[in-house]
Amino acid sequence: MFPLRARENKDEKDLRRAEAALCDAFRDADAKTIERIEDERYTLTDSRGTVTGRDGDVGEATMRDPRCGEFRNHSQKMRFCGDTAIVNGVTSLKSESGGKAFSGDFQFTDAWVKRNGEWKIVSSHASRLPAKQP
Repeated sequence: MFPLRARENKDEKDLRRAEAALCDAFRDADAKTIERIEDERYTLTDSRGTVTGRDGDVGEATMRDPRCGEFRNHSQKMRFCGDTAIVNGVTSLKSESGGKAFSGDFQFTDAWVKRNGEWKIVSSHASRLPAKQP
């Protein structure tokens, strides 16, 4: 059995890898990776209060709309409770949808569960952060 701290270090490393792979999948419109990492019952409450799920994310990736130039998570803090993890952080996004460019930073909270040795995201909430003043 792993000592608690050693297990957290491994879980944190694995979870950071899963989060980075999901960001890359959104940026690269990689529907297969999104489908693999998001739980089939995954829900997102976005910055407008709209609730969507995995099917919507996979559909957007397949249609390549939006097109992301940047989709990057940073400033993450992780908490573990057994095979469940909560991640708080910031997503920086530069994208285009329907011919309109948009960008911003979004504070997020992600809920992950570990199943069969793999981290799956089950829920996410994002809130737009105010634009930085020059």
